[in-house]
Amino acid sequence: MIIAIQNTIGALARNKSFKGLLDAYSGAEVAYSLRKLRDAYSGSCIKVRRASDSTELDIGFVSNVLDTASLETFCSGTDGFVSVWYDQSGNGNNLTQTSASSQSQVVSSGSVILENGKPCLNYNINSYDSTYLLNDDANFLISMVIRVDTEQDSNPRYLSLVSSSVNLQIGHNTDDKYFIRKDSTTTVSDSTYTTLGSQNLLSWGATSDSLYFGLNGSNVGFSGTGAPTANSINGNGIVLFKGYTSVSHYAETGTIQEVIIYPSNEASSQVGIENNINTNYSIY
Repeated sequence: MIIAIQNTIGALARNKSFKGLLDAYSGAEVAYSLRKLRDAYSGSCIKVRRASDSTELDIGFVSNVLDTASLETFCSGTDGFVSVWYDQSGNGNNLTQTSASSQSQVVSSGSVILENGKPCLNYNINSYDSTYLLNDDANFLISMVIRVDTEQDSNPRYLSLVSSSVNLQIGHNTDDKYFIRKDSTTTVSDSTYTTLGSQNLLSWGATSDSLYFGLNGSNVGFSGTGAPTANSINGNGIVLFKGYTSVSHYAETGTIQEVIIYPSNEASSQVGIENNINTNYSIY
């Protein structure tokens, strides 16, 4: 009896010691990751479809990381693809893709796909959508852990945010420089050259409408502008891995592990957020 009580107390203490990124830096409205980001989050990480029979299963966390054992058991001897990437912010902004041919891969022949030793989604000209709306583009922070290998065209988008008043697209342009396109009237801002084939931590932010960009823990100044073309908007929300729903601009192949969106001025928290992410992924 005493041993059982001690074990219970020990388990509670270990669980209580966990402090996720969103516990340390609250306020995110969108949070997708293959690690647990918030202590109070009790949902699943991803919903996976196995190729052998198209059965789907929610996969959660073990010790605050993706439950790879359950995932590999479910996909034993076959491939696994993600139909839903769950939002851990508590706002229900899940990313979904119902078309099997457009889903990112997470398991290959029964083994979880890894990037730098951590589980990842392997995307290949596919996309995901969410109904989340960024209603104020004057202040925000978007951080993502991504590797871009090849591109479907000369202007691949990693992420688009669309609403009636805000149009944001981030990716890299014809000069292979990172860019952020903010609405249909603001100029395109360019930054340092992209590093294709490498895992990167990218942070795109705005403070009172002043844009900034962080690459692997260092803010890099924008180095050019150009008049953007107007974008035809078809639908509202997040589009991952391509431009707006009426535009292609796919980021063709690569891996992704985390996307977090704060709809607020996070300039003072940017370093801490990036340090937390890098401590987990060991990017730089």
